Amino acid sequence: MTLMDPKYGSELVTEKGKVFIFDDLNCMLNFKNSDEGKGQEYKHILVTDYLNEGILIEAKDAFYLKSEQFKTPMASQIVAFKDYDLLKEQKYADGGIYLAWGELVTQFK
Repeated sequence: MTLMDPKYGSELVTEKGKVFIFDDLNCMLNFKNSDEGKGQEYKHILVTDYLNEGILIEAKDAFYLKSEQFKTPMASQIVAFKDYDLLKEQKYADGGIYLAWGELVTQFK
């Protein structure tokens, strides 16, 4: 799959090295929760750092902001940040709500 916009991509990497690429966080989480996705063991769950296109970070270590200002490819309106202080700056500019990884995972179950 080719990413529509590199600010919003995510990846799942299996223990065997197979890579699944997604345009938007909600697509990745929906796949992960599908029958096919549940049958995999993941070595990495990665998200793109919104402020650094093409830079992937471990999903559990990222900080998430959901705002109507983010026009993500599949309408999740969620972006990831490597640093919480940068998320706070973006939240001040664009509004929205902060989500931790556990909250985000729960939202898409």
